[in-house]
Amino acid sequence: MAQVAGMFRQAFTLPSKDILRWFPGHMYKGMERIQATLKDIDCVIEVHDSRIPFSGRNPRFRDILRLRPHVLLLNKLDLADLDTSRQSLVKTRLSSEGIDSVYFTDLRQFQQSKFLKSEILPAIINLTESRPRFSRKGLNEYNIMVIGVPNVGKSTFINTVRWANIKRKGRAAAVGAEAGITKSVANKIKVNADPPVYIIDTPGIFTPQIPDVETGMRLALCACLPDCLVEEETIADYLLFRMNKMRNFAYTEVFGIPKATDNILDVLAHIAIKNKKVLKVRDFSNNSYKLRPDFKEAGKLMIRAYRDGTFGRTFLDEDRLN
Repeated sequence: MAQVAGMFRQAFTLPSKDILRWFPGHMYKGMERIQATLKDIDCVIEVHDSRIPFSGRNPRFRDILRLRPHVLLLNKLDLADLDTSRQSLVKTRLSSEGIDSVYFTDLRQFQQSKFLKSEILPAIINLTESRPRFSRKGLNEYNIMVIGVPNVGKSTFINTVRWANIKRKGRAAAVGAEAGITKSVANKIKVNADPPVYIIDTPGIFTPQIPDVETGMRLALCACLPDCLVEEETIADYLLFRMNKMRNFAYTEVFGIPKATDNILDVLAHIAIKNKKVLKVRDFSNNSYKLRPDFKEAGKLMIRAYRDGTFGRTFLDEDRLN
């Protein structure tokens, strides 16, 4: 039987706040190239994780978004605990920030290709035509820029919309579960023939400093930061903290843990032993070897279970709705 809520932590602390500083060189250069490319862009599509619609969205994007029409795709809806009512609250909050064109998507689903073709592309074209196009006025083609933090589905969006609209099939942009997989601003990728629509993929430009521990850990849990940067054990500990706080004790059933606990070492030890993730460690005092749980590998298993939805849908930005 799960422990009562009062016995769980009420706040999460990091071993070191330096863990959450990350701004690779390719992202700094990418930001400069994005700004230089804006004169040839008609509309900006921002992709973000629907589990964290308010956390981690790069503040420097605002300078870009004020200059061009903006569509926000909140992706990975299949992993988010967002019913119609909560989606409405998210849209209301975003509207108060000047973001009115918001769509919830699950770009990994085949059906989304039809949705992108029938809803998103026409919306982009209409939004573009409703605003001054300046030097691109009169052109019968549209250049779209895709921006966002790492690993939220930017390349998946490009491939999905391209698959839905172009006869010549095949992936146009690399897709992966690792944060920061797209390294440089790509050349134009044709995603629609009539009218011609081109998309430029960008790196997952990310803010050089994260404002607080909560924001950083939410991003890390959703794979918007490299796991090796924050360390799997730390991410797993934050996951345990959040699940207990949400009174979601699915981890006990998934991994066969006798009862809910706030001790991540106990959880990871149980997972490691059950899944035979152990390390052979030499004991120099008697020149023998001992087996101990591999906490890193156990942490990976726990994180993977969250990210693939095994623990159920979650919404991490509940406290930021108002």
